Amino acid sequence: MRGHLARRAGFAEVWQYRPMAYQPVTRLFVEASLGEGGSLGLAAAQAHYLKSVLRLDKGDEVALFNGRDGEYGARIAGMGRGWCSLDVLAQRRPQRNEADLWLVFAPIKRARLDFLVEKATELGVSEIRPVMTARTMVARVNAERLKANAIEAAEQSERLSVPDVFEPVKLAELLKTWPAGRKLILCDESGTAKPIAEALKVQGLNGSSPAPCAILTGPEGGFADSELDDLRKLPFVCAVGLGPRVLRADTAALASLAAFQALAGDWTRDRPR
Repeated sequence: MRGHLARRAGFAEVWQYRPMAYQPVTRLFVEASLGEGGSLGLAAAQAHYLKSVLRLDKGDEVALFNGRDGEYGARIAGMGRGWCSLDVLAQRRPQRNEADLWLVFAPIKRARLDFLVEKATELGVSEIRPVMTARTMVARVNAERLKANAIEAAEQSERLSVPDVFEPVKLAELLKTWPAGRKLILCDESGTAKPIAEALKVQGLNGSSPAPCAILTGPEGGFADSELDDLRKLPFVCAVGLGPRVLRADTAALASLAAFQALAGDWTRDRPR
């Protein structure tokens, strides 16, 4: 076990063992295929990040993942202004996919939207799908910006994949093409739905291997009454309540994701080292 000895206060010659703090390796998401013995070049922005921000140099090591091949170590073979080449080393972790869980949400203001996508990625969603509802106040969504936020969050959280990010569509259009077999968990702010733990248990959605699901949250002004009525009539919709308080739109999305992942067993999975 790695660690160091530290002197205890007040005792000149008494020492105790303290484990060394975990030193995370820099992780980068790449599109290229990965395999031991290969090599690849980084995009200019990633090369700049390693050279100018992290001050890494030739011979330093990083970790790479692409959402398909697991995580590999890599050593910097050379770098310069706007470029960096890497030699791919041994696999560090095999690929492990996240649960098939979508976040469907009405877009909110930019700063909170960035935060929402970042935290949803950390919580293990597989797809991020903005939808326009009757009371959605945000007219435009920059899907490329959201994708960049998701990539950064995946790199930091040590997950091995990046959620797919979609362009926004109208809620009615999404529901028309809703895939068979996927349950839609409606976060109902009206206060009439069963608490989320009870509702998911009735639907059989808790356990170690939940069926494909999506969580739907509304805009800052809430769903329109007509939207709630139409949603409740759909056979694949399960309305849930999120407690006795009125939550902001981003809080509701993250609270429901956390509750679902805890109930579905995601939080019982080991964190590989």
